[in-house]
Amino acid sequence: MNNGQSVRVGVVGVGYVGHHHARIYSELPGVELVGVVDIDEARLRELGPRHRTYLCRDYRELLGMVDAVSVAVPTLLHYQIAKEFLESGVDVLVEKPIAQSLSQADELVEIAKASDRIFQVGHIERFNGAVKALEAIVKSPGFIECHRLGPFAHRNTDVDVVLDLMIHDIDIILNLIKSPVIAVTAVGVPVISDQVDIANARLQFESGCVANLTASRVSVERVRRIRIFQRDTFISLDYSQQEIAIYHRVPAQADAVPGTNPRIIKEDLFIDKAEPLRVELESFIECVRSRKRPLVSGEEGRDALKVAAQIVERL
Repeated sequence: MNNGQSVRVGVVGVGYVGHHHARIYSELPGVELVGVVDIDEARLRELGPRHRTYLCRDYRELLGMVDAVSVAVPTLLHYQIAKEFLESGVDVLVEKPIAQSLSQADELVEIAKASDRIFQVGHIERFNGAVKALEAIVKSPGFIECHRLGPFAHRNTDVDVVLDLMIHDIDIILNLIKSPVIAVTAVGVPVISDQVDIANARLQFESGCVANLTASRVSVERVRRIRIFQRDTFISLDYSQQEIAIYHRVPAQADAVPGTNPRIIKEDLFIDKAEPLRVELESFIECVRSRKRPLVSGEEGRDALKVAAQIVERL
């Protein structure tokens, strides 16, 4: 990092996700958006007046100019670009999935360690206010059910729906359960693209927990929901609304009539809602300054990719 107070950042890829990275960086105090990169000249001309920053088509032009960079390009380019920045002493936030393959992910993690660089993977849902509240609630889940559905968006078609959407829930579940996956089954079909567009996977963990995940990018309605079942408790979380409802089973009173149905009470948690991407980028910049481990490190991004790859193998 430079000796000045501002963290100099760049954004490589300013499409659907990347342009939001540029917007937020330009608004954060103590951060200087040095430049943005995209191969689409029209896109650069559109963003130039908005951010008044350096514009270029070759990401290598940012080397030596930035302390940190967001890499928001198609997945097939994650490895090449993240590797070059890490090896050049730049801290990197790469959008999910971390890379195309486990070998690429392993190499990026090792390069980050060897060069003592901050390496964060953009699993944005970890910075969702409702998701952050889950860790204090979830104790020993027995069953988890996830639905992540939405209309076809004509983007991210270089990867299937598992790496596009389901990997968000894979990462969250791995963080909650912290137990090895011992069995994976999956089904999926292509519908609109050449890749699998709707998939269902079942994960069995050594702890005994089972997770059922459904992801679709050919649905009429947009659904982002996870349900968690544990002893005497059912938790329902809506990612989009950043809301959690908890249903508790109340023990029967001593004088209750035998056979009486158990009483269920609902608890709504107050969630401090914020834009998850802004929280994610603020956290990344704080890691750049303090040199602390990111909330979603390269290792965790690699673990999510490993399970995703197992699912893809079984499709």
